[in-house]
Amino acid sequence: MLNSHAEAQKQSVGAMHKEAKKNPELYVLFGVMAGVFGVAGYYFTANPTSSGNEKSVPSIPGSEPWNTGKDAKYQYHPYGDTSKEPKDAPSPLRTSIIPNVNLPKDLHDQFNKYGKDDYS
Repeated sequence: MLNSHAEAQKQSVGAMHKEAKKNPELYVLFGVMAGVFGVAGYYFTANPTSSGNEKSVPSIPGSEPWNTGKDAKYQYHPYGDTSKEPKDAPSPLRTSIIPNVNLPKDLHDQFNKYGKDDYS
């Protein structure tokens, strides 16, 4: 069994060298691909989950909705400054403001939250 394994290995190495002599550009391709995978591996192991320029804003301990019983608003200190009064965090749902919409005044006042105090 050892002989057959050694013979198979010699045959595969021989086939690899024969193919490399036919297509020498495979060495260059192998070098480029190894470099790409090496750089990608280094990048993903060095910074696996970091993001861009996000800043961590500390929340107020105990301000979670399940602790306060309020209407599901987290609170935070603006700009991380604990001397400032806590504010309600904005909704995690994104909203878009579409400026040129023609609505009757009563509907506009009912649905437009832009510029109101409770709008975050």
